[in-house]
Amino acid sequence: MMTVLGNGLLLSVIYLVKTLTTPKYMIVFNLALIDLCGSTALIPNLLDTFLFDRRYIVYEACLSYMFFVWFFLGLQSWTLVIMAYDRFIAICFPLRYHSIVTKPAIAAVLLFMWVFLLSLIACMAGFLDRLSFCGSVVVQSFFCDHGPIYRLACNDASFSYVIAKVVITLIICLPLLLIFLTYIYIVKAVRKIASGEERAKAVKTFTSHLTLVSIFFLPLLGTNIAAQIYPLPPNIRIFDSTLTHTIPPLLNPIIYSLKTEEVLNSIKKLYKRNRLSRITFSKKVTSLSQLY
Repeated sequence: MMTVLGNGLLLSVIYLVKTLTTPKYMIVFNLALIDLCGSTALIPNLLDTFLFDRRYIVYEACLSYMFFVWFFLGLQSWTLVIMAYDRFIAICFPLRYHSIVTKPAIAAVLLFMWVFLLSLIACMAGFLDRLSFCGSVVVQSFFCDHGPIYRLACNDASFSYVIAKVVITLIICLPLLLIFLTYIYIVKAVRKIASGEERAKAVKTFTSHLTLVSIFFLPLLGTNIAAQIYPLPPNIRIFDSTLTHTIPPLLNPIIYSLKTEEVLNSIKKLYKRNRLSRITFSKKVTSLSQLY
């Protein structure tokens, strides 16, 4: 409920306040939309499974479930990369920021991200149809995860294994590497700032983004590294993955947006505008009642 309220409020504020229609808040709007859709794809089914003990799902529905969860997970990962790019340009090339980070450029990048990940995850889910399941059909996860499903297959699942590695690389490893490289240049640029006040202001602009990156990537990275070293018990992997899928969508609007002065001022303006509209409307109703 808090995830829906927080992201819904942020989407409404950015949509209604014209001063927030900037490239930066286009990215924030995209992240809030992804968090809202990703949580809607995952959490209602989790509640149905755990609260009502409904542990059975049709195979086609299972594939759809997996597609949407992984699709929005990938979108969230790459949106954090685009945010890192935005901070990189703002700090390292402040005078050229408005000429590089433009609305058409950000719109094109976001559109490419959606189309590319849609194709990638559709291939990942679609190739599971080549597999045959003649033994256990118990998925050792809290949702229809790709790895636990293809490992249940009786025939050759090597192609699904390769796709799984490609998806992990493109959704977890590559975005994290790009963010890391970006912050190397950001830290170098911040160290060159002579004024302590300006340096503190620059650091403040990217600490919230680093917090989001840590919350999102650390559980994913920890699980995958540990799984390569030794087999993880299903409950540990499930608990760790649940943190990645449910906590970031809840905290993203609070950490990155609702705590910023610009968004808070916009919320205050909307509140005052609505309050003024209600007062004006009530005065008109009173005047009409007195007239008649």
